[in-house]
Amino acid sequence: MSEARWQLWIILLMILAMIFNWLPPVVDVLVADALLILTRCFPSPREAIGTISWESVILFACMMPLATAMDRTGLSSVISGGIVSGLGAHGPYAVLAGMMLATQILSMFISNTATAVLFARIALQAAVGLGVDPLPFMIGITVSASMCFMSPIATTPNAMVMSVGRYSFMDYVRVGLPLQAIVLVAMVWLIPLIYPL
Repeated sequence: MSEARWQLWIILLMILAMIFNWLPPVVDVLVADALLILTRCFPSPREAIGTISWESVILFACMMPLATAMDRTGLSSVISGGIVSGLGAHGPYAVLAGMMLATQILSMFISNTATAVLFARIALQAAVGLGVDPLPFMIGITVSASMCFMSPIATTPNAMVMSVGRYSFMDYVRVGLPLQAIVLVAMVWLIPLIYPL
């Protein structure tokens, strides 16, 4: 069997293992890596390790403690109170838009996973303060954290292709800013239609 077919079958098997939760996801990935090496899709373990973007690994490992620190120091409560007091008079739609915008902005500087962990707590506190259903706020935070297109830091794929494609930070801003504005407006309109406030 050719290397390409081995790669295809191994990746499909890994995806199925993750979908059906046969093993923990980390174990699925490690088994797939071992199979790729054993079937000589990589000539050597050293070459396989050479494909890892260590800058991305270190970057994302450092972001999660920042979200935890912001929560434990009370900064998340301060942010929540500021957004609710500043936008609460304009109704829950304005607060939802403010939360989503703040999530997108913070995603430019720390990973989207860390941002979602941080702002999920902030959104929950804001919804409780407004006396509305927190589900639309949580969906809004999830969508916003996943759709930061203006920064290579926000998501793993953005960070991984930056060095390979020789992109600059401004390349992401030029393409991502209009796209992000469209997504924000669309989501502020669509989320309350699907998940009423």
